[in-house]
Amino acid sequence: MQTKTAVLRNFIDGKSSESASSRVREILSPVTGEYMYQAPYSTAEEIDAAVSAARKAQPLWESASVWERARVCYAIADAIDRNKEKLCRALTLEQGKPYEAESLPDIEESAELFRIAAEDLKRMETPIIPSMDANKRIFTFRKANGVYAIIIPWNFPTLMLAEFAAPAIAAGNTMVLKPSEYTPGIISLFTEIMHEADLPPGVFNLVYGDGEVGQQLIEHPGIDAVGFIGSHGTAEKIVRAAGMKPSIIEASGNGPTIVCEDADLDAAAAGIVHGGFFNAGQVCCATARVLVQEKVHDELVERVLSEAQNWRLGDPFDKVTKVGPMNNDAVAAKMESHVQDAVAKGAQVLLGGKRAGQFPTKLYFEPTVIDNVGLDTLIQQHETFGPIVPIITVKDDEEAIRVGNDSYLGLQSAVYTKSSARAFKYMNSLKTGNIVINEHGGYWEPHVPFGGAAGTRTGWGRIGGKYTMLDMTHIRTVVWDFSR
Repeated sequence: MQTKTAVLRNFIDGKSSESASSRVREILSPVTGEYMYQAPYSTAEEIDAAVSAARKAQPLWESASVWERARVCYAIADAIDRNKEKLCRALTLEQGKPYEAESLPDIEESAELFRIAAEDLKRMETPIIPSMDANKRIFTFRKANGVYAIIIPWNFPTLMLAEFAAPAIAAGNTMVLKPSEYTPGIISLFTEIMHEADLPPGVFNLVYGDGEVGQQLIEHPGIDAVGFIGSHGTAEKIVRAAGMKPSIIEASGNGPTIVCEDADLDAAAAGIVHGGFFNAGQVCCATARVLVQEKVHDELVERVLSEAQNWRLGDPFDKVTKVGPMNNDAVAAKMESHVQDAVAKGAQVLLGGKRAGQFPTKLYFEPTVIDNVGLDTLIQQHETFGPIVPIITVKDDEEAIRVGNDSYLGLQSAVYTKSSARAFKYMNSLKTGNIVINEHGGYWEPHVPFGGAAGTRTGWGRIGGKYTMLDMTHIRTVVWDFSR
């Protein structure tokens, strides 16, 4: 356990520096409840220094060759791999996710994202366009957007950092990153490890704080573009602050998992439980709502309950643990309120439904299965963000589509069916940016485009491999008259 004097340090212009702020936030481990360290609320002067460092570094960094920027990305990935165990332990202690089942894959994938960015950069091509004039040639190339303000959440802190930082750095951008106030320590460590590679000073800068600090950063005149992952409520504030600055916004999800009458029910049950309980349900594309057709309702519920028994809640450093504590009390309280609301409106809790009492903190929430959830419940209407499988019965495909689309969010949905025709019908009818067929609703791969559907409050742009890099650059068109 750290002493009360341990305070995280800003990282500006290639070196760590003590914050002058008198405002600090104590960080307690959701796993043990023990004090870990304090995180400062970086001052306006420190934000200005970080942005200035990024602005100074950006032209020189973009002028480096593609192969040089790719080399640095590979070196960052290697540094992450060398420090994998240290990073995993820090991630589990501060975030709460199981060490073996989740932290290790998170860190490994964070490294892989830098390798993917290096390769995507080398393959980034732009067209030569025919001209109507025989004396002219028209060609295009991509330019970095400039200096980014990046704000990331606490549920996948290193992954979300890498999802933005890897393509941004590869493409020639520089950045100032503000992590969630709940998980600043793992990002501080990750930043130090990134700089074991010879990342030039000012390319990546780190400040800390809450929404107020984030707004100051977004509104800073030296910021050219914005990347944000988090809740839709915060996203809307970010968008207003960003104004006309280019932005990538990935906000909340409440996507349905639809189980059709012809589905493989064993596969559906396994996927539903995995999607509901992975990362204690603190996933924007978790199994937020299960819409099961009435003909297979009873069989599915039986299989879900059987599968749920395999997901053990406990110490995240224990190898047999599959569900760790929730990260903070706000999200645990939200889970409680959603369950209580559903029960008050007629739903039945079949498993769990409350905080577990035998652990070091009150953040351990029993994996929960709840049936007969009504359409007027908070669970149906909003993102729950906890270890819950809520089951809603629908009559047929038409009702499943109608209920599935009855949400202001539209990130990812899942459908279980053996019919290709049925699958195509759902693919074209569900209002989510991503749709998964016969796999759990939280499935993703780091190089695949991921983001919200138009017309929803889930955001725009895409994270995932080259698609993020495309959004973090802009195309420049050159018309050249060779006759003069």
